[in-house]
Amino acid sequence: MALVNVEKKDHILLIGLNRPEKMNAMNREMYHQIAAAYYQLENDPELRVGLMYAEGDHFTSGLQLDDWAGVFANGKGIEPAEGELDPFHITGQALGKPVVFAAQGICFTCGVEMMLNTDVRVAAKGTRFAQLEVKRGIFACGGATIRLQREIGWGNAQRYLLTGDEWTAEQAYQWGLIQELVEPGEQFSVALDIAEKIARAAPLGVRGSLKSSKIAVCEGQEVAKQRLFPDLQPVMASEDVKEGIQSFMERREAIFKGK
Repeated sequence: MALVNVEKKDHILLIGLNRPEKMNAMNREMYHQIAAAYYQLENDPELRVGLMYAEGDHFTSGLQLDDWAGVFANGKGIEPAEGELDPFHITGQALGKPVVFAAQGICFTCGVEMMLNTDVRVAAKGTRFAQLEVKRGIFACGGATIRLQREIGWGNAQRYLLTGDEWTAEQAYQWGLIQELVEPGEQFSVALDIAEKIARAAPLGVRGSLKSSKIAVCEGQEVAKQRLFPDLQPVMASEDVKEGIQSFMERREAIFKGK
């Protein structure tokens, strides 16, 4: 049985953690399967958006620490193999396509850190989040110390990074860490609906919007401003722009091809 289910659904790549008997605790094999799925998402021209979810009652209880101790001790961390793309984006290339994230039950440590490297998040009511590393003798090394304060504010981030305490789905929704708070069992269908809307939008426009947003966050607003129109120029020459204008004139939904 695969530890990660990977399935193409039209222009969407479904990536599902599939170790429910272990509360989807992530070992290194799972990491590499997720990294391979991210690489597939980035490099398959038919795919436009990813949806990360988990089978069972819980998204993940976190890393299987006994399988990761050597990685943490080597001073380098884990490195994706050829044909893989780091789902935490600590090393290597950033994903250029959006990912929608659906969580339920327990979503601890690596689950939060993968979520922080996604773009739209859905959680079921009652979902529990935590960065427990300081209770295990280490500190978060999958992106939480880099991204969590940007998402929820410095004080809120340190409140939970430095204590290892849990926070609720309701708090996450109030902070803007998640965008949809739904009834338990609805998180996948709501996330899929969002992913389908993204997949119907113009792929070049979606990627351009995501790229510009990431430049603004990572390199600053001035750099993003300088890149806006140079990056828009090739998009304006695309077939999709012509289709967008034509569909507007004909008052119909556009059918984009990503060309």
